[in-house]
Amino acid sequence: MAYVTLNGVDHYYEWICDGPQGHRPTLVFLHGWGGSARYWERTAQVMKQDFDCLLYDLRGFGRSSAAQNMTPDLGELESFADDLECLLATLKLDRVFISAHSMGASVALYFLSRYPQQVNRAILTCNGSFEYDELAFKAFHQFGGYVVMFRPSWLARIPLAPQMFMSRFLKGQIPYADKKVFLNDFLQADQATALGTLKASVSKHATEAMPRAFSAISVPTLLISGQYDRITPAELGRQAASLNPNIEYFEVPETGHFPMLEDATTYLSIFKDFLHGQSLAQH
Repeated sequence: MAYVTLNGVDHYYEWICDGPQGHRPTLVFLHGWGGSARYWERTAQVMKQDFDCLLYDLRGFGRSSAAQNMTPDLGELESFADDLECLLATLKLDRVFISAHSMGASVALYFLSRYPQQVNRAILTCNGSFEYDELAFKAFHQFGGYVVMFRPSWLARIPLAPQMFMSRFLKGQIPYADKKVFLNDFLQADQATALGTLKASVSKHATEAMPRAFSAISVPTLLISGQYDRITPAELGRQAASLNPNIEYFEVPETGHFPMLEDATTYLSIFKDFLHGQSLAQH
C-alpha cells in the first residue's frame, strides 16, 4: 500500500506492473462514485504486460482520505481533475493513457479539457451527455441524499445486502465477493464528499460543461456503454460520441453499468485494440 499527498489530502495508489515500473507506457484508472480502484484490478492485471497500470482512489472514497474542510468547490468534479494532474506531477508521469468509469469518466473528461497535452488516448466507460431537468434533478438529489445519509455499517453483515445493492447496476452477474466489495466501499465513503459529488454529477453545470468538454476533446477517445445501463443509459453515450469525430463509440451487449466485469472478454477486446491504435471496425 502506498499513499501520496495531493492538494493537501492523502490518496491511496498502487502500481500493477509486469516487472519494474517505468519500462512501459502508463495507463491510469479512475473509478466511479461510491467505489474504489479495487474493481479495476482485474482489467489492470490483463493490461500489465503492455502498460504500467496506475490505480488510485479518488479523494473521499475507498482508501483515500477526505478533505478536512469540505467546501462546495471541493465537491466539483473539476477539482478531482486537478487532483489527477497533481498525481501525475508528483509521480513525474507525462503523456499517459486513461481508463475511467462513470463519475471517474466525468473527472477524466474535465482532465482532457484542462490538460490535453498529458494524454495519449482515453477510454471513458458508462458516461455521456444529458439535458437539464430541474424537477428530475431535485428528486434525484433528494433520494440520493437519503441513500448517502442512511448507511449503517450493519448492512455489510446482511447476506443479501450486496445482491440487492448491486441489482440496479447490473444486467448480468458478477461474483458475490465483488458485490460485497462494492457495498463495503459505498458504506465507507466520506459523507460530505459523496453528497457533494452526487450533486455535481447531476447538475445544471454538468449539462452545460460536459457537452463543451466532449466537443473539445482533441485526443483519440473511446466511449463505451453497457447496452442495458440504467445509471447512464447507452443513448447518453451515443449522444456524447456524436459531438466529436475524435470520439469512437462501442456498446457492450447484455451488460449494465459495469461492462468491464459483466462481459470482460468483449470489453477487453475493444479496450486492447483501441489502446494499441487498431481499428474497431471488426467488432
